[in-house]
Amino acid sequence: MSAEASKHARQLLLKEYRGVLSTHSQAMPGFPFGSVVPYCLDANGWPLILISRIAQHTRNLKADGRCSLLVGERAAEDVQAASRLTLLAEARQLAEPAAIESGAQRYYRYFPESRDYHRVHDFDFWVLEPVRWRYIGGFGAIHWLDHLALANPFAVESGEVEQSMVEHMNDDHAAAIARYVEQAGLPQSAPAQMVGIDSEGFHLRIGQALHWLAFPEPCETPMAVRQALVAMARG
Repeated sequence: MSAEASKHARQLLLKEYRGVLSTHSQAMPGFPFGSVVPYCLDANGWPLILISRIAQHTRNLKADGRCSLLVGERAAEDVQAASRLTLLAEARQLAEPAAIESGAQRYYRYFPESRDYHRVHDFDFWVLEPVRWRYIGGFGAIHWLDHLALANPFAVESGEVEQSMVEHMNDDHAAAIARYVEQAGLPQSAPAQMVGIDSEGFHLRIGQALHWLAFPEPCETPMAVRQALVAMARG
């Protein structure tokens, strides 16, 4: 049951791209401080965030890295019956140039507008390293999970494999991407761009919104991804 719960919880984490980050307040000791942050997942499947050095939550994290990220099901009509996930984590600022570059390339694909304010203002990349997860999949479906994150086989090291596949799809297979959008009933108000691929599915960006679509079966190799994408385009 925990494996099934982990799968559903991870899918929720992939489908959403913003959550409430709670930190230990330095201005008001003893009180939690909540703020909304966008995120994408890094090569380890951990949330990657970009936050300002002058933000209150950044000051809090520098003093105490223990935090939580609450992610809820988007546009749920009944929030009590909706899925939600709380990640208890240790926040760590990326410091190595290679890690910063790899994180930046991935984050910019998901949130391209962040490239400008990252350069102009004092923003840094942080990763939320999981300690434990609490997943509620609806009434009575409550789980503590120790193992939920799944490493992305295409984003390891520099992430060149994933980036190459994403660029190929955007440059040469716009019709297939449009087909995925149509099949999933996603908004067609703007052209969709593929921004990320993991072993379980892929992310599309439409305007400023992100949408995750699952593969029929998990894919561990680029060839398996290609076959899955072809099959999905054919419907």
